[in-house]
Amino acid sequence: MQTSRSQTLPFEEYVKHDATALAELVQKGEVTPAELLETAIARAEEVNPRLNAIVTPLYDKGREMAEQLPASGPFRGVPFLLKDLELEWAGTPMKSGCRGYANYVSTSDSEVIKRLKAAGLIFFGKTNTPEFGLTPYTESKLYGPAHNPWKLTHSPGGSSGGSAVAVAAGIVPAATATDGGGSIRIPAACCGLFGLKPSRGRITLGPKFGELWNGAVAGHVLTRSVRDSAGFLDAIAGSMAGDPYTIAPPERPFLQEVGRGPGKLRIAFSTQSLMPSQTTDPECVKAVQETARLLESLGHTVEEIPLPYEKTIVTEAFFVNVLSETAAVLRELGGYLGRPVRREDVELNTWAQSRLAEGFSSADAAFQKRRWNTLNRSMGQLHETYDLFLTPTLPRPPIEIGTFQNKASEERLLKLVDSFGGLKYLKGSKTVNDLAERSLGYISFTVITNMTGQPSMSVPLHWSPDGLPIGVMFAAKLGEEATLFRLAGQLEQERPWFDKRPAL
Repeated sequence: MQTSRSQTLPFEEYVKHDATALAELVQKGEVTPAELLETAIARAEEVNPRLNAIVTPLYDKGREMAEQLPASGPFRGVPFLLKDLELEWAGTPMKSGCRGYANYVSTSDSEVIKRLKAAGLIFFGKTNTPEFGLTPYTESKLYGPAHNPWKLTHSPGGSSGGSAVAVAAGIVPAATATDGGGSIRIPAACCGLFGLKPSRGRITLGPKFGELWNGAVAGHVLTRSVRDSAGFLDAIAGSMAGDPYTIAPPERPFLQEVGRGPGKLRIAFSTQSLMPSQTTDPECVKAVQETARLLESLGHTVEEIPLPYEKTIVTEAFFVNVLSETAAVLRELGGYLGRPVRREDVELNTWAQSRLAEGFSSADAAFQKRRWNTLNRSMGQLHETYDLFLTPTLPRPPIEIGTFQNKASEERLLKLVDSFGGLKYLKGSKTVNDLAERSLGYISFTVITNMTGQPSMSVPLHWSPDGLPIGVMFAAKLGEEATLFRLAGQLEQERPWFDKRPAL
């Protein structure tokens, strides 16, 4: 076990600062990067055994970084954690929540890692994620569940659950996150954090990836303050040669948008459930309704509308994408292993999704991808009238750990059907349709902007009577992160959340 050295900045002072403020302390010489790191490590050792947020401690590598920082950078000296998925940090393990990658070690840095290093951050560990980031909860067989610091029996969401837990618990002021169906905004909502998914093309996934999930995946960070999110986006935004998507740079740094008046915005909202078999929880409805009243009091025009899309956009058009991408990631795993992937290399549900994908043809996949355009046009028309679209981030408050795990009977059935090679023949069956509705119903609000590529943010404006955070979500036009940051700064001033922290 890696042990911490003495610290000089008490945690009670450390946690009062966001990343921007910590960097200012370093710049003024009031604290050293090494001292901040030891405070973060001490906090991690105190709470991580209960939370399971950090799955790969890299304390000594962090201490090396603290001694070799660049001379300047917007976050110079700030402790930081990396999600154990997609971002390569040379010389460190990246298991992606999968036992098949148990021995994988990155040989080079992703471009975003290079930019984070240039910003002066100190990496000292990797955070919990479900296998390949496939679920909106963080409960992999490899790592075990991450625990929500607001209530340990509950999920912090996923797939960036470990990063959210670490930020909410005060281990670090920010950590990386990725979002292919809501994986920045879902854990932000569950853990009382601010989470913004940038526009498609805003941040490169290179050089290893051009696009993931047909362009649905975007990366960024989870933070407690709005200005930190904006500052990080300034630090890591931009394409690199060979990227499939590019987007116009902002008019000014995003950090300058925070505190700038948003003007009078036209905002549509809906709490309507996408799935006929499900309803939006009353607390999530209340969160949106209270937000709508707050927006009106701030001078914005707010109007309730029906959802401008229907469920098969998610249960068919996106579901086929999930299945095909799961099959692709297992093919990549097989290339790494040098042999075909076996069922024991991955979790049963991951295996089942990849086998189910075999029942869909390339024509099926292409047809369902074409349907994404229907959604793009619907949302485009909405934004001809409204600047922003407000919904709950999730249709229910944070779930208990284990809520979406297979029942024993379901496990037996999946294994039995697979043993006869029958999973691929379930295409179009009631079983598969029910699975799609149940599994994707939880992300039915967030996934829309992954498909369209729009920027979207979850804002922590509501807490349930039993003390669990509930986020509300705003979507803007493609490329309009500035509008989101301006409104988020206004909401942060009106309903501050920074000092709301779980009792640990």
